[in-house]
Amino acid sequence: MREEMISSILSDLNGTSADIEASAVISTDGLMIAALLPSGMDEDRVGAMSAAMLSLGDRTAQELARGSLEQVMIKGNQGYVLMTHSGEDAVLSVLAKPNARLGLIFLDVKRAAENITKLL
Repeated sequence: MREEMISSILSDLNGTSADIEASAVISTDGLMIAALLPSGMDEDRVGAMSAAMLSLGDRTAQELARGSLEQVMIKGNQGYVLMTHSGEDAVLSVLAKPNARLGLIFLDVKRAAENITKLL
């Protein structure tokens, strides 16, 4: 039931912008909770990398006195990976196209993370 509700939030998120290619909610220890990923993308790999990057971002923000981590953004020539906390025990990870309008995506991701936090 909870996984279905989270999947519904991810579906809504992916539908808000044609620039969002995929999204997933992952536990902070790297286990997939719910995902809408392209076929051929390994859920376990996405989960492990997202959890590791968010953990590293948390540590970096703390060590460099930047306050609480809000999000991690990775930009590659094929697009973006955005990660943000969704509650204390989960990560919302989003893949976006290289020409994405990030301001709108940041807003949509923030809303989705807040809704997922309520469910968790």
